[in-house]
Amino acid sequence: MSPNHIVWLINSYGSFGFTSSGLYRNKIPTFQLKMTISKTRFLEQIRDYLGLKNKIYKYHYQDKGKSKREPQTTLIVRDFKQLKDIIIPFFYKKLTGYRRARFIKWLERIGSDPNVSDRFKSLYRLYKLGVYDTNPKFTEKFKD
Repeated sequence: MSPNHIVWLINSYGSFGFTSSGLYRNKIPTFQLKMTISKTRFLEQIRDYLGLKNKIYKYHYQDKGKSKREPQTTLIVRDFKQLKDIIIPFFYKKLTGYRRARFIKWLERIGSDPNVSDRFKSLYRLYKLGVYDTNPKFTEKFKD
């Protein structure tokens, strides 16, 4: 598993979005990588390579129609620290085309959506201040 291979997989299968949480429906920024269950080992390798602590979820849609969907496996990152220290620095300015545009739009929406907490809005502020441009590994000095 190499960084270029991971970026290629995210360009193909990854997404950046939001989940809702709590009574007030606060939006939490999320990174998600979903593949067929036969590719679970890829997700585990990516998770381990990036140093993420997330569980890999497996599920199977029960289609009511005639289409037969394969079971899916998903890696979801919602944790503030992992988004700030791992996900954004790793993918910043490495994604291409549509996925790169979606990544930037996601960062912009983090900053502009009133339902995103101030804590997560700091991700947008770091991006706008150019921290990920000038010093992408800035958080390493704070690690144990």
